[in-house]
Amino acid sequence: MTRRQAFHVQRMLSLLLLTASPLPLLAQTTSASETDAEEPILPDAQFEARLPKMEGNDPNAPLPSIDTWIDQQMPAQSVAPAELPAAVDPAEEQELARPLPPLGSVTVPANEAKQDDPDAELPDVRYATRVEGFGKTGLEDEFRAESALFDGDGKADTATMVQQRAKADQELAVRLLYSQGYYDGTALASLDQGGDGTLTAVVSVTPGKRYKIGDIVINSQPTVPPGLVRESLPLKTGDYIIAANVEGAEANVALKLPENGYPFVEVGQRDILLDPQTITGAYTLPVETGPRASFRKITTSGEDQAFGADHMEVIKRYKPGELYDSRKVDDLRKALVATGLFSSVAVDPVRTGEAGPDGTEYVDLHVDQDAGPPRTLAGEAGYGTGQGFRAEGTWTHRNLFPPEGALILGAIAGTQEQGASATFRRSNAGKRDKTFQTGITLNHQNYDAYEAYTAGINIGWARQSTPIFQKRWTYSYGAEILLTNEQVVIDPATADKTRRTYFIGGLPLQIGYDRSNDLLNPTKGFRANLRAEPEGSLQGNFSPYLRATFDLSGYYPVSDSLVIAARTRLGTISGVDRDDVAPSRRVYAGGGGSVRGFGYQELGPKDVNNDPIGGRSVNEFAVEGRYRFGNYGVVAFVDAGQVYESSIPKFSDMRYGVGLGGRFYTNFGPFRADIAMPINRQPGESKFAIYIGIGQAF
Repeated sequence: MTRRQAFHVQRMLSLLLLTASPLPLLAQTTSASETDAEEPILPDAQFEARLPKMEGNDPNAPLPSIDTWIDQQMPAQSVAPAELPAAVDPAEEQELARPLPPLGSVTVPANEAKQDDPDAELPDVRYATRVEGFGKTGLEDEFRAESALFDGDGKADTATMVQQRAKADQELAVRLLYSQGYYDGTALASLDQGGDGTLTAVVSVTPGKRYKIGDIVINSQPTVPPGLVRESLPLKTGDYIIAANVEGAEANVALKLPENGYPFVEVGQRDILLDPQTITGAYTLPVETGPRASFRKITTSGEDQAFGADHMEVIKRYKPGELYDSRKVDDLRKALVATGLFSSVAVDPVRTGEAGPDGTEYVDLHVDQDAGPPRTLAGEAGYGTGQGFRAEGTWTHRNLFPPEGALILGAIAGTQEQGASATFRRSNAGKRDKTFQTGITLNHQNYDAYEAYTAGINIGWARQSTPIFQKRWTYSYGAEILLTNEQVVIDPATADKTRRTYFIGGLPLQIGYDRSNDLLNPTKGFRANLRAEPEGSLQGNFSPYLRATFDLSGYYPVSDSLVIAARTRLGTISGVDRDDVAPSRRVYAGGGGSVRGFGYQELGPKDVNNDPIGGRSVNEFAVEGRYRFGNYGVVAFVDAGQVYESSIPKFSDMRYGVGLGGRFYTNFGPFRADIAMPINRQPGESKFAIYIGIGQAF
């Protein structure tokens, strides 16, 4: 065997060992004679030169390693030491050896901005959403309302964002199922990609069976009366385990016990043990009732105090020793807020550890107060045909004479009325909700009916509604003295006028009953008000008489958006002739708070110049349709009324006005703008009238 033949066989065996594929390699093996017959690729001289040298020129010496020879034939490559790969840490090698996580089944083209415009917006990923399986649970609408997928409107920045939304909706579906007692319920969210590349997020729900409440166990101390806790927990065996109902029932315990003498009750953490066999949950609730308590006294603290605990004792609506009731505590807090003298106020029960005569524990109420700014500026403005523009402003120091002694300075500026006033008012004067007031007024009025310069003083006590406390029964009583100089029509046929001075004294009395649901914007209920004022006028002779007015209004909600409102007013002056009554004290009708479509005080008897001269009786009627949409509303109305010279209304010669109005509803009441016109308008009457103000017309 020549050296060339021997090298050929050794090379083939080496390749066999390297590849471990004997069949193909054996098929490629050839005999020595076939090899010699082949045309050599290299001449023998070059081949012999490239063969590895044998040691000692011994033909029987073993050949060198084929690997060594091959390395000698490869071109020399130099590798810088810095370029050699660093040794791999064994821990890192194990980490790298771990299998990669599986790729998602959905492939979405990568969103890449163009290199020539790095600020270019990436295209949105579009998707559809499908919900399956809610069935008769009634939860699908709620799911859609809270769903992250539906909230995204089918658009997302990346496919990952769609996956995260789908995962959040999967958790949402399970929460909703649990909230309605489907504790075996499951949900699965997936992403499907159609053949056309459309992406669909699918939320599949399996509700399972719905659990009901089984045994109900209350762990608490004995109460008076017995079973108070259980009676305050409106849950029944057999009810579905609905989270909102369970939480509401427990909140009711925390509400009812303080209303029945237990101010320090603590409701513990519930336990519901589910039984898949019976599809029920055994409900257990621990309740720490605390001591049964009764009221004792009020304490207060605060760096800046509006008034002390002694005045709070006047405002409270309970007696010492009375069983504790959290509703009366809330009432005290609201009454303190209603004074307007606090920037913050809190009322909390405090344990004393002292026992009362009935075995209850005395509890003090501690008021933590921070007085607010006592001074306020307020104003109102309006316009009415016949009355012109009128603006009224007041400056009030609500606590200039503590407690709750206010000084009020007012001014009126208008095209037909001007005035000034000063008033002292003490709220909660010796009794809750009772107000004492006295003041002086200076006023000038110049209307078509009369012109008057008036000075007056008044004193009175009242119990009236406020925006915070709308009271069912209201009243007022007092006295007033007026000195007024007025222009008087002597003869309506000639319109001759003169000026007279009247000295008037009166004892006004008012009583009201209110069953409406709102002070400024009533939508249901009714109101009734009676005002009577025995009065005497000294102008030459003394003339006593009675001025009285009765008002009744009602409100009927046809729907959530539509309210029908109606009112009537009857008024009289009895015991005196009209000409013996000062023009400013007579009865008039017409205007924004009366019969719309007519000017202020325009209805009733008139003189030869067609100016109103007033009367002794009046009747008025009105009906409105109030339609509200959001913060806006429209009103259609018909008003009717007339003034008579007689002391009893005749209900004849009625005048009518029709109109439309707009409303803008604010958090303190509606802003009102009405336009109306008279039906069968008479010479000299307004073609239309505009009224602007705050609050409904009635």
